[in-house]
Amino acid sequence: MASVHPIRPHPSAPEEPTALHARAMDNLRFIRETMERAGSFTGVSGWGEVVVGLIALMAAWLATRQPSVEGWLLTWTGAAVLSVAVGGWAVMRKAKAVGMPLLSGPGRKFALSLAPPLLAGVVLTLVLYQAGLAGALPGMWLLLFGTGVVTAGAFSIRIVPLMGISFMLLGVVALFSPDSWGNAFMAAGFGGLHILFGALIARRHGG
Repeated sequence: MASVHPIRPHPSAPEEPTALHARAMDNLRFIRETMERAGSFTGVSGWGEVVVGLIALMAAWLATRQPSVEGWLLTWTGAAVLSVAVGGWAVMRKAKAVGMPLLSGPGRKFALSLAPPLLAGVVLTLVLYQAGLAGALPGMWLLLFGTGVVTAGAFSIRIVPLMGISFMLLGVVALFSPDSWGNAFMAAGFGGLHILFGALIARRHGG
């Protein structure tokens, strides 16, 4: 009696529906990720954030040794100016490396979203200082900086809004804590959080 052999599919036979579906899903995933990258500002420099954090830790050490509120405020103001310069240079360097323009597209949206809370912080700094409420400055700075990072982070990588939320929460706690703890909150936020999230960004997103 002749044996029965299974019929092999012809090489030109169409692929299985499952394989076609998997390939289509892979293509859709690639398209979605490409569009997300194109619409996100990826120029945030992790190493720049780490340096900003180190500047803040040094400022916190110097601020504790100031004999007056004016000296304390001047120390942190100088650290803020230096941090903006360092952070801006680091962002421009990374944006150039990845070929992303700063003044158009996601870069412009990132900057325009970050700026208003920071400008509000400058105005409130003058108001609170003149009103003799300098003890509220650390909490206000942390809260508004975090707000700016959250809003700007909507146009950046996912970890950026998370960093902003962390700053906001720390700022809220600082506002309801004794004024004498303000410098510690500044060190923990502008120092510790910048170093932590900067290292994560550098490791996961190319510097």
